[in-house]
Amino acid sequence: MPFFSFHPLSMTPLVLHVLFLLPSFHLSFCLHVVAPSDQDAQEEGEKWLCSYYFIMFAWLFFLNMSHSRNPFLIFVVLCFLFFVRPMVPQLAPPKIPEGDRVDFDDIHRKRMEKDLLELHTLIDVHFDQRKKDEEELISLKERIERRRSEKAEILRVRAEKEKDRQNRIAEERHRKEEEEAKKKADDDIKKKKVLSGIGANFGSFLAKAETRRGKRLTGREIKKKTLSERRQPLDIDNLREDALKQRAQEMWNWIYQLESDKFDFMEYMKHQKYEVPLVLAKSCFIVFLSSIYVCSCPIPYHILSIYLSIYVG
Repeated sequence: MPFFSFHPLSMTPLVLHVLFLLPSFHLSFCLHVVAPSDQDAQEEGEKWLCSYYFIMFAWLFFLNMSHSRNPFLIFVVLCFLFFVRPMVPQLAPPKIPEGDRVDFDDIHRKRMEKDLLELHTLIDVHFDQRKKDEEELISLKERIERRRSEKAEILRVRAEKEKDRQNRIAEERHRKEEEEAKKKADDDIKKKKVLSGIGANFGSFLAKAETRRGKRLTGREIKKKTLSERRQPLDIDNLREDALKQRAQEMWNWIYQLESDKFDFMEYMKHQKYEVPLVLAKSCFIVFLSSIYVCSCPIPYHILSIYLSIYVG
């Protein structure tokens, strides 16, 4: 057989010994030089080194037996490789020094204390937020009450101003009416003074005109009297819904009656529009004829016009 061939089963023992020793040297170098202080790494490396020695020994023995071409020896070697395992010593777990032992109860207690502290913090935050919310709610209620009181005060002041304005308007109206009445009385006095110089013949006519005029009222007085009779106070501040509805129905009936009266008076005025001028013309003509026949001298035109204005009113 040649010294060296390409088939792996025909390699010489020298080459196999070299291949067998190189990995063991490398692993020993790593264990004792690179990591001499790592106890776990050294134990794991020794276990793998023992297994490597066993496998290489079995492989060399198998090669030597294969050259002999003995089937029984090959079968024995295969059974040996299959059933025999490398003897690895049982490693005891490393003992932890007293100073490096971990107290799990202490860890659990610290964790519970941390959770309890966080819970207390959350509770404090919750109560602080609740206190702030209550303070904001109280301040909001105070602002609402303050605005409500301010609004009531504004409404009261506005009502007082409106009442004062209505009083001023009423006083101004009353003053104007008094001035007009006084002015009218002065005008009547002036007219009486003018008519007093006409003569004794017109005394009966003046007395009659004064009597008629005393019984009659002016248009403003009639309007004022009618409004005072028809105007009724509302008094709806303290009324309920049913009473308000009844009050509204009464006002609607009253307005309906006023519109009916207005329509009747409008129709009456349409008829009087044509009757009054005719009666006025007849009365003027009668007065004119009476003044001519009764008096010895004719009546001047301006005196007759004053008399007619008083008589017609």
